[in-house]
Amino acid sequence: MKKLILILFILSGLNTARAQNTPGPAETKLTNALCDCISKLDKTKLTTPAQAKEAFMSCFTQHADLLPDVAAERNVEFSDNGAMDKIGSDIGVNLMKQKCAGFMQLAIKMADKGNAEATTTQTTSGAFKRIDNKGFNYIVIADNTGSQKSFLWLREFAGFDKFTGITTRLLNKKIKITWQEMEVYLPVAKGYYKVKEITAIDFL
Repeated sequence: MKKLILILFILSGLNTARAQNTPGPAETKLTNALCDCISKLDKTKLTTPAQAKEAFMSCFTQHADLLPDVAAERNVEFSDNGAMDKIGSDIGVNLMKQKCAGFMQLAIKMADKGNAEATTTQTTSGAFKRIDNKGFNYIVIADNTGSQKSFLWLREFAGFDKFTGITTRLLNKKIKITWQEMEVYLPVAKGYYKVKEITAIDFL
């Protein structure tokens, strides 16, 4: 899933504020909540871009329950990936406009290519079954034994466009998912858990 990934906004180099409408109450509430969470992070312990990204996503995930209100305020569907990405980018702009010091510090750490760690990717193949929406989207496949595995659609990946419309036509089609492991905070479970983030999907 590519909804609301401010990391993409930061790392893509879009570091100039774009013209946008005045944020509504729900958007302002989410922006302030993110700034407060990020500002409380102990950034001295974040020594690599990967750790900074995980810390950022932890804050973002903790406040994912506010996203539907922002979507409603914008009169867009929560399932509209394009509209939700726009909201994510605008919130990044909001954080910069309000000069959220914690956000700026974290953005620098996330973009520090000099300390970037090599990310190990793995692949898993199976038959496509469905997309589960649990705040974020998860693509579910079944292996040869029928065992189901889910993979987090966190941001745009190679092949994502095949899954943006009606996916019933893809049922049981063989796919290969390239993924990387990351740790995020899951509010429902009240703890940090490792998830498999999709980086690419190929049809076999």
